[in-house]
Amino acid sequence: MTTPARSFCALVAYDGTDYHGFQYQQGAATVQADLEMALDRFCQRSKRVVGAGRTDSGVHANGQVVRADLLWEHSAKDLERAWNASLPPLLAVRRVREAPPGFHPRFDALSRTYQYRVQWYRPEDGSPAARMSPLTDRFAWLETRSLDLEAMNTASSFLIGQHDFATFGQPPEGESTERAVTEARWQIAQNAGSATSYPGVLLLFTITANAFLRQMVRNLVGTLLTVGRGERPPTALQLALAARNRRCSAPPAAARGLFLERVTYPPELDRWIYIDALG
Repeated sequence: MTTPARSFCALVAYDGTDYHGFQYQQGAATVQADLEMALDRFCQRSKRVVGAGRTDSGVHANGQVVRADLLWEHSAKDLERAWNASLPPLLAVRRVREAPPGFHPRFDALSRTYQYRVQWYRPEDGSPAARMSPLTDRFAWLETRSLDLEAMNTASSFLIGQHDFATFGQPPEGESTERAVTEARWQIAQNAGSATSYPGVLLLFTITANAFLRQMVRNLVGTLLTVGRGERPPTALQLALAARNRRCSAPPAAARGLFLERVTYPPELDRWIYIDALG
């Protein structure tokens, strides 16, 4: 008698520096491929691993959500231990739970939250001269010019609501470039610690939306930083949105500063996935 496959949900974190994104690509290192190769070492998959967000090349994650359909006769905790033991150092499974019937990490999601990290060296503070920092260079973009955070937050406020974001990205599928943003703000990280505060201070841009276009967050960050440097006024963001023209966006910020922080689901499902997991 054949044992039926079971569906499991996992929270996954990874350093995306050396990955060509989440989704499988022939001949390229991807998160999906490494997750599947690790599973194939100790159990049998009935389907491909499915992720909540198709992060791009070089993008990191603290809260990617995946589903794996497996022939597995042991507990979810045993699966978590075995999976982590087979994964490369840049990738970790933070928690595994048995998935409810029909659960889909992408289509059941209500929103995704991304965070972009900028190491800000401020010459006016008399900080030491900016130089390479091995503790931060993989996970943040270094900015050495003066920034006006108030202007950047004013510009970010124009992103809130339902808008056509064609200026700032391309749809991963279909033709619609409309997205609903519920949060977009800049802040200085508090108690970041020495590993993330040198050189200068750590700036965090947090944005939550029902979905994102390709490179949307990186293009927004690149454009918002031009506002912070005084190269364009905050209202330029409003005009860029209305233009629906890629030429109105600044070049994208580097992928290394971008993290998929969280995927939000309907309340009962959200509690089931995250309770005691993100402590």
